[in-house]
Amino acid sequence: MSVRHDWYQSESKVVITVLLKNAAQKNYDVKIESQKIHLTADGYELLLPLLHPIVVERSSHKAYPSKVEITLAKETGLRWESLELKETVAATAPPALQTKNWDLLVKEEEKIDEKEAKGEAALNQLFKKIYSTSTPEVQMAMNKSFTESGGTVLSTNWNEVSQDKVPIKPPEGTEFREWDK
Repeated sequence: MSVRHDWYQSESKVVITVLLKNAAQKNYDVKIESQKIHLTADGYELLLPLLHPIVVERSSHKAYPSKVEITLAKETGLRWESLELKETVAATAPPALQTKNWDLLVKEEEKIDEKEAKGEAALNQLFKKIYSTSTPEVQMAMNKSFTESGGTVLSTNWNEVSQDKVPIKPPEGTEFREWDK
């Protein structure tokens, strides 16, 4: 016949409460090992394979009128997800830490974005890509040429752009007008 039990934990210990009335009169016995607990008492048995190892020398048990309390000293301060080691725990244990190649993920995301973009969005995406992968000189040239030309010129040549103000060059068939205040 098995007995009911419950447990709780702190940072340094696990306490198992076994509901067993008059345990002392029932000749109860507790064997504490580093990976398992075995309680027996006249016709009662409880075998618990533990999830994590414990320190046997600092563990103890005590009988009360309605229960047996088993105090186990944790080997490490880990928080136990469960008391018992079950076969399913090994199967569902998280895999070893894997490192993600974030650069590869970003490149894959950029490829998806490039395929989905059309028209003006594709052109803007191209300019963003050129700008983000460029040297600081190329970025300065792009900023200066675009700003000074009123958005009509975009140059990546800093040597050319840095010497003078970039002239306004509207597309063919259009003319540039100053905003009237």
